[in-house]
Amino acid sequence: MANFLKYQDKIYRVGDTISVEYKIKEGEKERLQPFKGILIKVRGNTPETKTFTVRKISKSGIGVERIFPYISPYINKISLIKKSTYRKAKLYFLQGLSDKKLRAKLYKSKS
Repeated sequence: MANFLKYQDKIYRVGDTISVEYKIKEGEKERLQPFKGILIKVRGNTPETKTFTVRKISKSGIGVERIFPYISPYINKISLIKKSTYRKAKLYFLQGLSDKKLRAKLYKSKS
């Protein structure tokens, strides 16, 4: 199991804040919906079975997790928003933290 995701020659590590642009079809129209959050886990060995989970805090304060397949044709692009210094493989402990405590744990600088 790896704690990073390599997508289009860019490496995203668990703990990084990323934005996934996902194509959504509504009737005849298709639009892009960004999903910004923290990369919690990467799962699977081969590209066919690989998935990654992104968690965000909604405006009402509720945590929302979304699982994306690695080879999905609906992913338009993944972009890095903020790097993290965390070294765990899976960040399940984030599920119980508030937004302020989460930022303090993930993005502290190494001194």
